Amino acid sequence: MNEEPEARRPACFCLLLLMRGDDGKVLSSVGLGAFIFPGNVWGRFPCTCRLKEGMIMTLLEETINSIGALDSAAQAEARTRLDSLTKPPGSLGVLEEIVVKLAGITGEKCPVVREKVVIVMAGDHGVVNQGVSAYPQEVTPQMVLNFLNGGAAINVLSRHAEARVVVCDIGVIGEIDAPGLVVKKVRHGTADMTEGPAMTRQEAVRAVEVGIELAQAEIASGAQILGTGDMGIGNTTPSSAILAAFSGAPLKNLVGRGTGLDDGRLEEKRKVIEKALEVNRPDPDDALDVLAKVGGLEIGAIAGTVLGAASRRVPVVIDGFIAGAGALLAARLCPQVTEFMLASHLSEEPGHALILELLDLEPMLTLKMRLGEGTGAALAFHIIDAATRIQVEMATFQEAGVSEKDI
Repeated sequence: MNEEPEARRPACFCLLLLMRGDDGKVLSSVGLGAFIFPGNVWGRFPCTCRLKEGMIMTLLEETINSIGALDSAAQAEARTRLDSLTKPPGSLGVLEEIVVKLAGITGEKCPVVREKVVIVMAGDHGVVNQGVSAYPQEVTPQMVLNFLNGGAAINVLSRHAEARVVVCDIGVIGEIDAPGLVVKKVRHGTADMTEGPAMTRQEAVRAVEVGIELAQAEIASGAQILGTGDMGIGNTTPSSAILAAFSGAPLKNLVGRGTGLDDGRLEEKRKVIEKALEVNRPDPDDALDVLAKVGGLEIGAIAGTVLGAASRRVPVVIDGFIAGAGALLAARLCPQVTEFMLASHLSEEPGHALILELLDLEPMLTLKMRLGEGTGAALAFHIIDAATRIQVEMATFQEAGVSEKDI
């Protein structure tokens, strides 16, 4: 686990005030977070861990409360070193921005992220019954087996980036018995969200917590950076619904072809999402309500992966549209978590640009990709590697005997 040096680590705490009924169940709650840096510099941040009636989200609550601010002292040290290297200040652009962000996350002016893991969350969707995908639902377990056998795009790109791939079944409809598969099934696929909620609120919480658990377990085993991946036939539909619920933007601007729908089926897909939103009326001020009503199990688990990484001060690379929807859920649960995210690429799915705008993230790559699986994250690892190597391996003006600029 990466930790900040004691001298500059902020102390963070969150006070959660609860009102309970006679039976001990939570009736309402309100949270306030605060941090103090060395030198008695105080700050506050909004805490979104509000518990619904009768619920105590122990792991989710603890995880959100443990996510603090970036280490500004480490960032300043990283900038100072970057400016001392044999180049004009800022001339390596985004590579330098990546180094500074990683320094803030890890607390190290020369951050190291050699141990890379892509976590692929897999789940099925009841809304597939409405014809929203060009591929049949049985492709989900078939692709899970392909991942485990090392034959998918994410396997190839991860091997090239020297990253491990971890595959988790959080909600595939059938049972998959295969070595290496992490099984944390919350339910066998979501319900058809055009007929009611995709899952219960308790299942939504559990989906997020599965992501937290797996992220923290991989970090405890040595992971220094995580990538988010997904597998679930039809999952651009709940991702679009999540984005529509949070943004209020017109569906015609958000909904894409997914695995390759023609014009007619694309229009039907928009109508399906519109119906799901009308039937369920998700509350945009309640991320768990949005997830439960129009989300997906693997999307919730991606949100948990992001939160779990941030709680351990480990950077997390966001893949494309589905991963972006999970990241957006995480940000609505805990706004400061965006500081721990890096956006890998801009997907061809039309809603992805809006997700990145809402997260205030800039993608590293634009390659017209729309596969998912974590493929964009695996490619971005190369850029991140390059950035960290520049910080460690490049000579300073003094070391190289090169004159600095006069003014």
